[in-house]
Amino acid sequence: MPSSNTRSNAYRDSDAFQSSNALTWLFLYRLILAALLILVFSYPSETSWLAGSGDPGTARLILAIQAALILLSGLMIAVRWPTREQQIQIAVFLDIITYTLLMHISGGVSTGLGLLPAIAVIVGAILMEGRLSLLFAALATLAVIGQQIYAELYLGSPTGTYTQAGLLGLTYFAVALLVHVLTSRLRETERLAARRKVDIADLSKLNEYVIQSMSTGVVVLDGDRNLMLMNNAARRLLRTPDAGSGDPLFRLAPQLGDWFLRELKATNPDESLLQINDEEVIPTLHLLGQYRASGALIYLRDNRELLRQAQEIKLASLGRLTASIAHNIRNPLSSVTHATQLLAESDKLGDDDRHLLGILRRNALRIEETVSSVLELSRRRDADSQALDLGTWLKTFCDEYRDNHAPMRERLLLEIGAGPLLVHADPRHLGQILRNLCDNACKHGTRDGEAPIVTVRVARSTALAAVVLTLSDTGPGIAEAHVGDIFEPFFTTSSSGTGLGLYAARELAEANAIRLEYSGSETMGARFKLIFGR
Repeated sequence: MPSSNTRSNAYRDSDAFQSSNALTWLFLYRLILAALLILVFSYPSETSWLAGSGDPGTARLILAIQAALILLSGLMIAVRWPTREQQIQIAVFLDIITYTLLMHISGGVSTGLGLLPAIAVIVGAILMEGRLSLLFAALATLAVIGQQIYAELYLGSPTGTYTQAGLLGLTYFAVALLVHVLTSRLRETERLAARRKVDIADLSKLNEYVIQSMSTGVVVLDGDRNLMLMNNAARRLLRTPDAGSGDPLFRLAPQLGDWFLRELKATNPDESLLQINDEEVIPTLHLLGQYRASGALIYLRDNRELLRQAQEIKLASLGRLTASIAHNIRNPLSSVTHATQLLAESDKLGDDDRHLLGILRRNALRIEETVSSVLELSRRRDADSQALDLGTWLKTFCDEYRDNHAPMRERLLLEIGAGPLLVHADPRHLGQILRNLCDNACKHGTRDGEAPIVTVRVARSTALAAVVLTLSDTGPGIAEAHVGDIFEPFFTTSSSGTGLGLYAARELAEANAIRLEYSGSETMGARFKLIFGR
């Protein structure tokens, strides 16, 4: 938003612009008035209202000199010397002197030319602030009274009286005060309007910034259903990055245009789900008035984002609940495990009792594993994102996994694509994700009694404009009926699993801005994709 310096600069530039215009208009006004007066004193040849020894030629000479000085002032305006205030003062002083001389030549204060100095005073009061307007009035008054005294003493036949001269002086002062007050109020109104203009511009920029930053899409239409405004969220949902003001809604998003027409005709508009460019959008319509020309406002909400947020809230509550339950289970579970160990050391147990004791011990260990997994999820630290060369990092990971899992030494394959494979992720989280996926492949990928071959491929995808890591196995894959549930917590098809491995992998992936997807089949085996930087 503009600072106070920016505002003051804007006001200064505006004042400079107005000053330049004021001098230009003053120049034109004085030149036109001088030309009109020359015309008046030139035709007819004998001016009946010139009294005494009045000579039109002398009047024309005075006006010609004034016109030359006015043209010279135009040159001074162009070179900006002297200052604006000094140019205005010189112009007003010269006009008062010129009009007083014309009045004297024409017959004194009794002629109508006594109002010409009032025009000069008015111009000075309009263009200059403060007490200078009274100074101009005082100079005009002194000039008129001085002319009357000169006519009384030296001409001996004055056509006016001191009373008329005094009344003209009072007129000058009254006009100066009145114009000064009106001009001051007008200038204050202009300053207020300039401040309001800047405030409105600031508010407009703030509103635009807020609207563009909203996660909810905003589309504003005019009365002809053409686009007036669209924020970034709406552009993303409608996939119209190049949309501009004036574009028809039906051309930008035909599905949204059809929905808009249906909502206008509906008596009870409701929020419906639209499928636009593979995006699930919930639009909401708000008319900006009762008439067609008023336009409309459409809010667009990403349904998938809403579901994700609801899921996050639900899982956060579930996580807190399960963590609390896990803490309360662990203490009695430790006692049960310890008791089974002590009981196993007894020599009085028969085979059936030892069998039952083994079942008890195995299930206690399974509960302990589940509790540990839940606690690990609840204590998960935030991602510490680092720049990783994914090819080099995967070589190290695969070597460590082969060393810790002897059956996979010949069955874990790594394929690295060409080009730079730089990504940003937490290496600890990424290692946990891949270990979960590899463990699942080893555990569930056996086909016809043969251990699976697990292949890790990494390459840059031009279609997705991202680095993609694919982990696939040669096992039976995941049943189609279960694909939608594999990332849900505690979902498992194994009697010995906890159902938290893939859920934890997805949570860790999202914490690192990585997309984890399943794209396998029952014939081709399981296949998981990690999409980075998207």
